[in-house]
Amino acid sequence: MDHLQCIRTFVAVAEAGSLAAAARQQEVSAPTVTRAIALLERRLGAPLLVRTTRSLQLTETGEQYLGDARRVLAELDAAEAAVTGQRQLVQGRLAVTAPELFGQRHIAPLLFEFLDQHPQLEARAFFSNRLVHLIDEGFDVALRIGQLPDSGLTAVPVGSLRVVLVASPAYLARAGRPRTPAELARHRIIGFSIEGQGRVDWQFPGHKSMRPPAERLIVNANGTKVAAAVAGQGITRALAYQVTDEVRDGRLRVLMRDCEPPPVPVHLVYPAGRLATAKVRQFVQFAAERLRALPVLQGRGLEPPRRTGSGQGIPG
Repeated sequence: MDHLQCIRTFVAVAEAGSLAAAARQQEVSAPTVTRAIALLERRLGAPLLVRTTRSLQLTETGEQYLGDARRVLAELDAAEAAVTGQRQLVQGRLAVTAPELFGQRHIAPLLFEFLDQHPQLEARAFFSNRLVHLIDEGFDVALRIGQLPDSGLTAVPVGSLRVVLVASPAYLARAGRPRTPAELARHRIIGFSIEGQGRVDWQFPGHKSMRPPAERLIVNANGTKVAAAVAGQGITRALAYQVTDEVRDGRLRVLMRDCEPPPVPVHLVYPAGRLATAKVRQFVQFAAERLRALPVLQGRGLEPPRRTGSGQGIPG
């Protein structure tokens, strides 16, 4: 077995989580997979996997090698596809990741539609609030909310999101409506914690010296955060897309609009640049067009319904 095939086998084992599953995927025998891993470990002079009767885990060296192996294989596949013409075919498996709630509300419907258009394509969707490393974790495209770090990824801007403070009418009737950041100190605050990054700080332009408001409730799911605000548990900070429906139907009110920080940029990002395969290039083009049409990504969408003289709401 050649060295490149050993590397592909190792990646398959790491992604499948077992030797037997990797053997089925590659349509080879389990002993063949075991031999490939042994050859690779012998060549590297270090163990890549820890195998027991019940589980298989990567060693620290294996974790590091897996990221490098994925990167090398992705570049090699892209180069070969460009030469053979497969770069023009939308086929294979497309792996997409996005923040959890945004992915559920906006990326998943796009992915469903894209799959319907391309019968030869398979897809993997992973929606999580933690930062997913595309190449190391085997993803083709990610939606990123926030300032992008300097990296080798290609970034396609699709809009931006307001960062708003919201609370329910019932809560505001009880506790009053804050007009300045300093007044938040006397209010119940609902905080948010991102997996692997800790709590999200509250900051306001021109109020850098202000102490962050004390958080009575801290959650790690945006849906729970919004539900808590609707239930009258206090004031929370949210990205506009997280509360669009709740603001438009009156369950939440936007507070202190003049104190909002600058909108947060939103991008689709992918590796490989011009060598990206057709599935990646066409999905990014398709998704970018759809996302740019979303009012919430263009600074709109949080307007409450207009009212007629009879009190009946009409779309606003």
